[in-house]
Amino acid sequence: MQNMQSLMRQVQKMQKKITKLQEELAERTVEASVGGGMVTAIANGKQEIVAIKIDPEVVNPEDVEMLQDLVVAAVNEAIRRSQEMVQEEMAKITGGLKIPGLF
Repeated sequence: MQNMQSLMRQVQKMQKKITKLQEELAERTVEASVGGGMVTAIANGKQEIVAIKIDPEVVNPEDVEMLQDLVVAAVNEAIRRSQEMVQEEMAKITGGLKIPGLF
């Protein structure tokens, strides 16, 4: 029975650390640029895009499709980097144990 109580205390400590990490990651950002820096997307640790920067040189009314493709590529890369950041930080707390539904 004592082992179970000890295990429950460890789980509670881990939950507190995870909650704190989630709050911290919401404030941290990652950046992804494509097209030689023409389009940059910035995402936070909640996988939300918080900013997009577009170099005015890439804005061409004659070729809107290229700009759209660059935006999509930048957003996808920013989200991927955000997910990697979250996984790396979570692994520090969980020892690599994958816990579904945390992020």
